[in-house]
Amino acid sequence: MLNYVPPIDDYRFLLTQVLGFDQAMADIGKEVDADLAVAVLEEAGRMCADRLHPLNRHGDEQGSRLVDGSVKTPDGFAEAWRDFAAAGWPSLSADPEYGGQGLPFILQLWLDEMLAATNLSFGLFPGLTRGACEAIIAHASAPLKATYVPPMVSGAWTGAMALTESGAGTDLALLKTRAMPQEDGSHAITGQKIFISSGDHDFGGNVIHLVLARLPEAPAGVKGISLFLVPKYLPDADGGFTIRNAMSVGALEKKMGIHAQPTCVMNYDGATGWLVGEPHKGLAAMFTMMNAERLMVGIQGLGIAGASYQQAAGYAKERLQGRSADGARNPVAIIEHADVRRMLLNVRAFVEAGRALAGWTALQLDRAHHHPDAGERAKADALVALLTPVVKAAFTDFGFESAVQAQQVFGGHGYIREWGMEQYVRDARIAQIYEGTNGVQAMDLVGRKLPMAGGAVVEGFLALVEADLDAAAGLDIAAKTAEALALLRGVTISLRGAGADAAGAAAVDYLRLFALVSMGWMWTRMAVAAQGSTPLHEAKRAVADYFAQHMLPQAHGLASGIAAGEATIMALGADAF
Repeated sequence: MLNYVPPIDDYRFLLTQVLGFDQAMADIGKEVDADLAVAVLEEAGRMCADRLHPLNRHGDEQGSRLVDGSVKTPDGFAEAWRDFAAAGWPSLSADPEYGGQGLPFILQLWLDEMLAATNLSFGLFPGLTRGACEAIIAHASAPLKATYVPPMVSGAWTGAMALTESGAGTDLALLKTRAMPQEDGSHAITGQKIFISSGDHDFGGNVIHLVLARLPEAPAGVKGISLFLVPKYLPDADGGFTIRNAMSVGALEKKMGIHAQPTCVMNYDGATGWLVGEPHKGLAAMFTMMNAERLMVGIQGLGIAGASYQQAAGYAKERLQGRSADGARNPVAIIEHADVRRMLLNVRAFVEAGRALAGWTALQLDRAHHHPDAGERAKADALVALLTPVVKAAFTDFGFESAVQAQQVFGGHGYIREWGMEQYVRDARIAQIYEGTNGVQAMDLVGRKLPMAGGAVVEGFLALVEADLDAAAGLDIAAKTAEALALLRGVTISLRGAGADAAGAAAVDYLRLFALVSMGWMWTRMAVAAQGSTPLHEAKRAVADYFAQHMLPQAHGLASGIAAGEATIMALGADAF
């Protein structure tokens, strides 16, 4: 496997020439410019490339183990976590009130990309901790926030979310974990959760679980779910955290991928926990964490795709097989074969557009949190909500497809462990499943996000896209994206008022169409910015043309297929299968 090369030149190009980073920071009053941002990303890239990437294959092969009831992560992970925390990376974008650095979220999201590219299993630890912090800050009492958030922000402690049960996955209304009130104001949590990533480890420090459970006499369904903070260690009389809570790891899940990540079966046997937010409104509180995690998971797909591309492109330049196109040379590097370049371009066209769209979305999230005008905050927050299921589902779908195509470049060697490609394929697969399957994300987009504000949010987003396309008139990528945008608008109108079955039949294709238009928009912006004669600019224009000519045409099939496929699915009821 080749060394990982952080995409710093691409980050710099996006910050300075495509996304208007300096102006975006000025708008929200942050004293951070592109030079500082690039310097932070360079340092983050060195840490990922030099410290985490070398652990990736070893971590996959050794895996996390359960030894005498305690989780042991692969050799080197605990030391890497301590180095990661000591360098301040868990606090990068966290609120300064709790010890965070308060840097823009775009830096956090691109750090997440590099973490996923170099060591997806490791990257889940800080990502889940960050999401748990956001939920605690947004919904917990002041004493809980003061006690638990600062050590989580520093990396001394970590976090996990505990939703799923064996009989309650997507349908959380079925969960059975119970919470009994205690005289001291705490609650005794009893039940079992499965699929709990980062549920335990050997890094030292506390592990803070956010657990969904039901109070006595709670209403049935999701309206009776509450959220509780349940730490691995409880406070003692001296203010330390040395008392082991009544929670344990029953087993580690045996998984297709992310073997180094301890995915736990957690048993809560009257464990002490504290209510987060209001009784029976735990699902809304947990969704603060879930929405943050869905963006992170989307970026996992992007990171795996980017790493796969680097490996495949490097291999294709060195692997000698076959004759040149004119038959004059034999053997030649397989990069000379047009089909190999096609596969690499498919991956690259997604990766660079996805990176840009992730950056744009992250800037909207910063705007939603920090803009001085309440109306601008609300507008940006709605755009992030609209794009969250698109980023999660489309990025992970394209990410898995990219890993498979990059593996194909290697031929038989891609199927062999030593080259690392089969691990990328296995690791990428989970991102399409956890934090809400991609079908659920598509239904969220169609059923919840399109109707927001009477459709004004999606119309506002499409108007933003259209304005940039109009300004880029004359570019092929702009023209092709405008065609796809018109198809997207037509399908959006047709889905308004559609019944649940009709929406469900169309949702996945609709989300992919939405993603293609969004990425075409980003390629248009990049093509406009890339008017120079530098190698980077010339490459951007060429890949933009490829996206226009070979990927955007999918929009026509998706748009026409939505109606046809919808009719077929509606005609075949459940009894037909």
